[in-house]
Amino acid sequence: MNVIGKNPIEKLGYDFIEKDFLPKGENEYYIREQQIRQLFGLEKIYRHLTAGEVETLVRNNNTSDDWNKLLVTAAFDADLVKQCHFFGLIRIGKLEPYYLEFHNLRMPVGLYNSTICSCDFGDNVVVDNVNYMAHYIIGNETIIVNVNEMSTSPHAKFGNGIIKEGEDEKVRIWLELCNENGGRSVLPFEGMLPGDAFLWSKYRDDEQLLKRFIKFTEEKSDLHRGYYGVVGDRCVIKNCKIIKDTVTGSDAYLKGANKIKNVTINSSANETTQIGEGCELVNGIIGYGCRIFYGVKAVRFVMASHSNLKYGARLINSYLGNNATVSCCEVLNSLIFPAHEQHHNNSFLCAALVMGQSNMAAGATIGSNHNSRGADGEIIAGRGFWPGLCVSLKHNSRFASFSLIAKGDYPFEINLPIPFSLLINDTSHDRLLVMPGYWFLYNMYALARNSWKHPNRDKRDEKIQWIEYDFLAPDSVEEMFHALDLMEYYTGKAYLTRQKKLPKDIKHAEISRIGKTVLLESPEEAGSLHIILDGIENSKRPVEFLKAESAYPVFQNMILLYAIREIIFGFERKQLKDFSHLLKITETVKRAGWVNVGGQLIVADDVDQLKKDIKNKIINSWEGIHQRYLQLGEKYEDQKLIHAIASLIDIKKTPFSSWNKNLFTEWLNESLDIMEWVQKQVETSRGKDYTNPFRTMVYDNKREMEKVVGKFSEDHFIAYTREQTNNYRLKVASMLKMI
Repeated sequence: MNVIGKNPIEKLGYDFIEKDFLPKGENEYYIREQQIRQLFGLEKIYRHLTAGEVETLVRNNNTSDDWNKLLVTAAFDADLVKQCHFFGLIRIGKLEPYYLEFHNLRMPVGLYNSTICSCDFGDNVVVDNVNYMAHYIIGNETIIVNVNEMSTSPHAKFGNGIIKEGEDEKVRIWLELCNENGGRSVLPFEGMLPGDAFLWSKYRDDEQLLKRFIKFTEEKSDLHRGYYGVVGDRCVIKNCKIIKDTVTGSDAYLKGANKIKNVTINSSANETTQIGEGCELVNGIIGYGCRIFYGVKAVRFVMASHSNLKYGARLINSYLGNNATVSCCEVLNSLIFPAHEQHHNNSFLCAALVMGQSNMAAGATIGSNHNSRGADGEIIAGRGFWPGLCVSLKHNSRFASFSLIAKGDYPFEINLPIPFSLLINDTSHDRLLVMPGYWFLYNMYALARNSWKHPNRDKRDEKIQWIEYDFLAPDSVEEMFHALDLMEYYTGKAYLTRQKKLPKDIKHAEISRIGKTVLLESPEEAGSLHIILDGIENSKRPVEFLKAESAYPVFQNMILLYAIREIIFGFERKQLKDFSHLLKITETVKRAGWVNVGGQLIVADDVDQLKKDIKNKIINSWEGIHQRYLQLGEKYEDQKLIHAIASLIDIKKTPFSSWNKNLFTEWLNESLDIMEWVQKQVETSRGKDYTNPFRTMVYDNKREMEKVVGKFSEDHFIAYTREQTNNYRLKVASMLKMI
C-alpha cells in the first residue's frame, strides 16, 4: 500500500532539514543562506510586509500560513502577486510593472496562480501556474510558467554520485560504463571530464587508485542535508511536468520536458543549455551548451559540454563526450570520447569504449548479443571508428584507429590492430578481408575533412583537455608502425609458403625481411599472394590482407609526412633553433607508447606518473587531476615533436649519426611530394561524386546536379586543402633555405 503521511498544516514549508541532521547552533535555513550569497553575490535587504501590502495580497486571492514569513525588498509591488498560496519562509526580490519576453512568450513580472513553499526569488521574476514549488532559489529575470511540480528533497544530490549523511550506500548512483556487469562503474560528479571517466573505468586492478577517486568525488560535494534546488538568472522554464532535485545554471531554456529529476544542468550566458519537449532525464550531469530535444530518455548519464541528444535517443549508464551527437538511437553502458556522431533510428551501442571522432551508420548494432554465458563483454574502438550500414559486431572486440567496417553481420570476436583499414565480411567465400590504408587510397576527402571539421566544431569555452583531432598523430602513427610489421611478416610468410621454402625453424625477423623485400621490390608479386593473418578473428576461417602492396608504401609515406610536418612546425614554434639543434635532439629521442585519455593523447609514462601522484597524495582532488591535464597539454607539442623525430629515424632506418643536410633536404622534398599526393587524393575521391554514372544518373543534366550538390570547383574543403598544400610548399621552401 502507499504510505500517505498526515501532518499538521502549520508544518507545511518547515523542518526541511530533520533535527537529527541539523548542526548544533544552526537553523534549517543555514545552507539556504550560503546558496543565496553564492547566487546573488551580496546580502539582499529584506523587510516585512506593510499592512497595506498584506491587504492587497489578500484582496488578490493570495494566502499565507504566516504573513510575517513573507519577506520582500524595497521595490515590491503587491499588485503583481495574485492567487498564490505561500507556506514557510518566502523571500521575494524586486517586482516591477514590466513584462518579460522570450521567443514571443510575453509574461508580466510577478507571481501568479501558484503554490509556493519556502522559496527565494530574485528580481523581476515571472512565476505563473506552478502547481507546486518547494525549496527552490530562483534567479533574476527568470520565467517559470505552466509547471506541475518543482521541488527539492532535503537529501538532493543533483546527479552527483554521493550519499548524504544518514543515507544507505545502496542509494548511491553509479554509472556502469564500458561493461554491462558493472565491473567498470564510476561515480558521476559535476565537472567530470572524459579523461576522468576513462582513468576510473580503465585501471580496475589498482584498488588504491579507485579508492582515491571515490574520495575525490566525496570531497567535491558537501554531504550535509538541506541544499535547495537552484534556477539561475534569465532562465526560461515553460510547460514542464516534473522538475525535482535539480540545479539549473543561468540562461537555460527548458520547454515541455516530462521529467527532470536529480540532475545538474550547466548553463551560462556564453554556453546556454536547452532541453525540449517530451524529455525524461533522471540521475545525470549535463554540461554547458548542451541540446536535448524531442522525447529523449536519459538515465544515469553524464553529458560533457556541447553534446547533443535528439529525436527519441536513449542514453543510459553512459558518458557522452564533448561536441558529440546522439539521435534516434540507443546507447547503453558506454564511454564515448569527444566528436562522436550517431544519428540513425535503428543504431544501437552497448558496452563500448569509443575513443572519439566516430560515426555510427544506420542499422549498426554494437552489442546485445545475449548468446554467451553472461552479459555483453566489451568493445574498444580507437579514434575514427566507423561501422557502416547494418554492421553487427560481437563482444569482445577491439579496433585500431580509423577502422571502417563494411556492411554485414560479423559473427566472431575481432582484434583489428591495423589503422585506416576497411574490414569486409566476405560471406560468399567464408573469409574476413582486411584492406589496410583504405582511407588513404580511396576516401582521403572524408578522412581529411573530418580532421578539419572537428576542431572547428569544438565549442568548449574551457579547454582543459587538449583533444587531438588530426588523423596523423602519435597514436595512429604507432599503429601504422605495427601494421607495417604485420604486413612484412605475413607477406613474407605467404611468399615463402608459395615457394615452399618455409622451414619450421626460420626466425620471425627473417620472414619479415623477406616480406619487406617483396612488398618494396616486387609489389605485383605481393599483390598476387594470398596473405593470411593470424589472431584477427576468433574463428577458423581465413583472414586475408587485400592490397597490402599498395598500403605498405602509403603507410611509410604518411609516417614520413607526419614526421617532417611536425619538424617544420617545431621550427615555426621555435622549439627547434636550427639544423644543429635538430641533430642534437635526435641523439636521444625514441618512440614512446601513448594512451588516449578521453581524447587527449598522453605518453604512457606520464599516465603512470599521474596514477602514482594520485596514490602518493601529490594530487588530492579532481581539480588537481584537471590541472595535470592542462600541464600535459602544454607539453604535448614538445612530446609530439620528439615522437615525430624518432618516427623519422625509424621509418627511414637512418641513425642520427648519418643525418646530414643533403639527406634532410631529400626528405623535405619527399614530404612535399606526399603532401601533393594527399591533395590529389582528396580531389580524386570527391570527384567520384561528380563523375560516377551511378551518382549522376538521378540528375537530367550537369546544371541540375550542380544546383543540388554544388559545383566541384566551389567545394570549400577542396579549396582549403589546396591552400594548405600551397602553404606547406612555402614552408618546405623556407626550410630548404634555412638548412
